Amino acid sequence: MKRKRVFDFVLASIGLVIISPLLLLIAILIKVSKGGPVFFIQDRVGKDGKIFRMIKFRTMTENHNGSSISVQGESRITPLGAFLRKYKLDELPELINVIKGDMSFVGPRPDVPGYADRLTGADRLILSIRPGITGPASLKYANEERLLAEVPDPISFNNEIIFPDKVRINLAYVKNQSLRRDLIIIFQTIFFIRCG
Repeated sequence: MKRKRVFDFVLASIGLVIISPLLLLIAILIKVSKGGPVFFIQDRVGKDGKIFRMIKFRTMTENHNGSSISVQGESRITPLGAFLRKYKLDELPELINVIKGDMSFVGPRPDVPGYADRLTGADRLILSIRPGITGPASLKYANEERLLAEVPDPISFNNEIIFPDKVRINLAYVKNQSLRRDLIIIFQTIFFIRCG
């Protein structure tokens, strides 16, 4: 979808210019509060299964060990990081990934290689498009970390309940995507973030 790619590139470029003072402020706060790297860069699986490096603001302690599943309130998340995650501000650097063509504004969230490998058969259709900063599954599970904090076994709950549901939602999106629908999802995401 060439039109979607043009839309993504133009909007991400304008967005980066507009929010550049905010990005600088967040970077300074991260550096001052805990030191260490400002950005968290991680391999994710993109379009056609291609690995790319996704850029986010660092929200966890440096050199932490732990699962790729995050739970609200866990000690490895810094106080500033908790604030950034709550309002999705940690994801703003992903605009760079959008400009580079690794990601789109709207699409399935990119998984780490271990989870993407679970996609088999028809489910791999999800990998036929660029992953997104937001999407219908992201909206449904916007409070995912809080939800996981309320269950006794977060990893099992994610693997057995959340992940299969996200696959179902993402497949439906891939089969019915349109620029009009993307605009609606973007506005829904902004509204949700503003409302906390």
